[in-house]
Amino acid sequence: MQFDLFYEISQPPHLPRSEAQAYAATLDEIALADQLGFGCAWLVEHHFMRGYSHSSKPDLVLAAASQRTRTIRLGLSVVPLPYHHPVHVAERMATLDILTQGRLEIGIGRGFSPQEYRTFGADMADSRTLTAESLAILQQSFERRPVSFHGKHFQLDQLDILPHPVQTPPPLWTAAVSPDTFTWAAQQQLGMLAGPFKPWMMVKHDIAHYRDAWHGAAAPRTGMTVGIFCLPDGKRARQLAKPALEWFYHELFATTLPVLEKLYPSYEHFHDLGRFRSLMKLGINLTLLETFGMAVVGSPSECIEKLQKYREAGVTNLLCAVGAGALETSVIQESMQCIAEDVMPAFAN
Repeated sequence: MQFDLFYEISQPPHLPRSEAQAYAATLDEIALADQLGFGCAWLVEHHFMRGYSHSSKPDLVLAAASQRTRTIRLGLSVVPLPYHHPVHVAERMATLDILTQGRLEIGIGRGFSPQEYRTFGADMADSRTLTAESLAILQQSFERRPVSFHGKHFQLDQLDILPHPVQTPPPLWTAAVSPDTFTWAAQQQLGMLAGPFKPWMMVKHDIAHYRDAWHGAAAPRTGMTVGIFCLPDGKRARQLAKPALEWFYHELFATTLPVLEKLYPSYEHFHDLGRFRSLMKLGINLTLLETFGMAVVGSPSECIEKLQKYREAGVTNLLCAVGAGALETSVIQESMQCIAEDVMPAFAN
């Protein structure tokens, strides 16, 4: 199981730092991760989410990170295709793959924010067809030949989309939230990126369906985002992580709960789901997050024990939101060092 990093570039009210300082900290941490042996650094694309995420142009941040790193891969998690013209996406991705010297990982998705859809002039009712057509154009652009496409939304005739990426092609992933998307991802031979906002019992079930539906020659790629904080002193780790992770997940659920409510009927056969939903209404707390496999906090030995279930279920990429971006960069870097030295070796094989 590979250990990656996951960034929202948050601006918590309790953390006295400017946006410029948040961006500088993110780049410093990615540079450190490159030295420590983390596999990939993933950045989201969100808009209009004050506090929770100030990462609206992640490709620019990754371009900057590419000039400060040598081996760590750099990933977009994810590009919401319905908001962007696919030709622009193809051009940006190829440029970024060149700047990273072939270290780019591309995550795509439909997006979930009605405000974003309204602002960027896209219809949520068309999200699936927009995504499918954009993905087809993006994949064709990687073939280093003129692109032609005639669909419901896009009409392209022998378009010479430049530049060309270094990788042929760059690895493609998709955000997966609904059960249907996990199956679709496997059918499309895409890596799967599961967010941190569903209980592990649900995601584990989805991963099993994804792996069952996978019939490609290559091995399936399954990414799982988890809030994590690990220090040699497990008690200190919990003291620091508790307010940070609780703030992060509170903001996350405030943003995504309307979407998740529509998905819950697909999982009603889970024994613990009703308890999870009842507890959610009482408020987010670290114990709840740990109980339902959405956060991992403690000493190295405690974290190793808690992380085993992800590897056993087939997670290949653990996207670590270290401190959930809601702690000072000095302690986040301290935790990164601890994870690299005392946790990652236990999952090397």
